[in-house]
Amino acid sequence: MGKMRTQSVRWRAVAVLASALLVGSVAACGNSDTGGGGGSTDDGKITMGFSQVGAESGWRTANTTSIKESAAAAGIELKFDDAQQKQENQIKAIRNYIQQKVDVIAFSPVVESGWDTVLKEAKDAGIPVILTDRSVDSADKTLYKTFLGSDFVKEGRLAGEWLVEQKKTASGPVNIVELQGNTGAAPANDRKKGFGEAIAANPNLKIIASQPGDFTRAGGKQVMEQFLKANPKIDVLFAHNDDMGLGALEAITAAGKVPGKDITIITVDAVKDGMQALADGKFNFIAECSPLLGPQLMDLAKKVHAGEEVPPRIETEETTFTQEQAKEALPNRKY
Repeated sequence: MGKMRTQSVRWRAVAVLASALLVGSVAACGNSDTGGGGGSTDDGKITMGFSQVGAESGWRTANTTSIKESAAAAGIELKFDDAQQKQENQIKAIRNYIQQKVDVIAFSPVVESGWDTVLKEAKDAGIPVILTDRSVDSADKTLYKTFLGSDFVKEGRLAGEWLVEQKKTASGPVNIVELQGNTGAAPANDRKKGFGEAIAANPNLKIIASQPGDFTRAGGKQVMEQFLKANPKIDVLFAHNDDMGLGALEAITAAGKVPGKDITIITVDAVKDGMQALADGKFNFIAECSPLLGPQLMDLAKKVHAGEEVPPRIETEETTFTQEQAKEALPNRKY
């Protein structure tokens, strides 16, 4: 009998201890929630999953460097993936980030369409998504928190307006060829739209050929070679980025023409190699598209992770460059 009473006392002691531990556990969770950590019991460090388009250009390389350096400076753990220009790779990377339960997902979409399903998966998992550099065409704007990047239509329009001003005294047709970016990509679609709208002001300005060069130097060179063979008279080249323009320079020179003189060259980006070509007179005009989005991205990541409201679209500050302006800017150019 004494033995049974002893066991009973022990069981009651265990029950009291278990109850105390349970209360303590609930209190700890309550403290975590009120502390704004979203129920997390880790050290509070934010983890970001980022899927990059690829490494197709000098602009993209500078963009990747900015993101990696800014994440380290902000104390954000970065899980980085290179999609190598394939949408299926980006979708796979985003799903991996969801499984890993990262705090924030950011990516630069290869193309505009086809994201609704995976973005809904992230939303259902409670993981905020930030679009960088390129947008998506999803009708449901709640699938992502914000878009950080450039106004590509404006870039194309600025390029076109400069050309309209330069050719306002032209009495005959001005033949333009266009090197587009990746088919379906936001910057390719929008820069083409903005440029086309601007040059409509002068009926003499006509785009006689337009083809994707995939934002690469090799693509720019190859397509420009085709343009030159098919069109004996080309007055202007509009390239959707510097790298395609730089590739086109090789084709133009090989064809016995002088870039910047025989053919007016307009590009977008203003990376260092493009700026050098402009300063040297091989390019004639560049509309800037800054790749240095890292600091703004990390600031946004902290805000959306904390549940703060952010604007649905945040544009980067950019400008345009003529030859003289390029010469002035080059010594301090960071990319």
